[in-house]
Amino acid sequence: MTLQEAIAARHSVRQYIEKPIEEEIIKRLNEEIALCNQEGELHIQLVTNEPKAFAGGMAKYGKFRGVSNYLAMVGPKWADEAIGYYGERLVLLAQTLGLNSCWVGLSFRKQPDHYTIANGEKLHCVISLGYGANQGVQHPMRPMYQFVIVNGSMMWRQRDVVLPDWFKRGMDAVLRAPTAVNQQKFFFELIFNHIVAAYARFSLIGYSKMDLGIAKYHFEVGAGKENFNWQK
Repeated sequence: MTLQEAIAARHSVRQYIEKPIEEEIIKRLNEEIALCNQEGELHIQLVTNEPKAFAGGMAKYGKFRGVSNYLAMVGPKWADEAIGYYGERLVLLAQTLGLNSCWVGLSFRKQPDHYTIANGEKLHCVISLGYGANQGVQHPMRPMYQFVIVNGSMMWRQRDVVLPDWFKRGMDAVLRAPTAVNQQKFFFELIFNHIVAAYARFSLIGYSKMDLGIAKYHFEVGAGKENFNWQK
């Protein structure tokens, strides 16, 4: 399975079967976690065979069941966007390896004995991992033009604009990205032929910068990093 196929196949899954993750898959995940931590200056950790985080009332309220493996998304307090970007990189890798996943902001209990948080860091969220009892469902897809800026103007004001195919592929991937309660609080701007900027919008519930990081990784996969550069 390619990353593009993983984007299309991957949906949030909250119920899991009692099947341990194989050692070879754990090894591959830990290798990628090490790379993500190095590149993103993060402290992400894989926790396995630990059911307590999802054993309480909050997990039941969130309709989670059978979760005993998760990514502890630890990093500097300011690193929300990086947490989203590198977390989704791990989520899509997990999908290619046959695992299901779900980003979790509140519906779990912290278990500090199972991961390390250094000074200046925090646990931003966790990501459940495992073999799903189902494959989840695609969240509703909103029109692309609601999230695109071209030449400084929202695209809904100029729908006759012809967008490059790579940009449209990137936005299709963006619209499939998981976000907190499907809020999708972001804009992507085509500035010049091959320059793209992405912005987080204000959100009452938070998580918009983390969501932006997730969406930016999806855009890179869908558009192809060789086709554009992010605005500096």
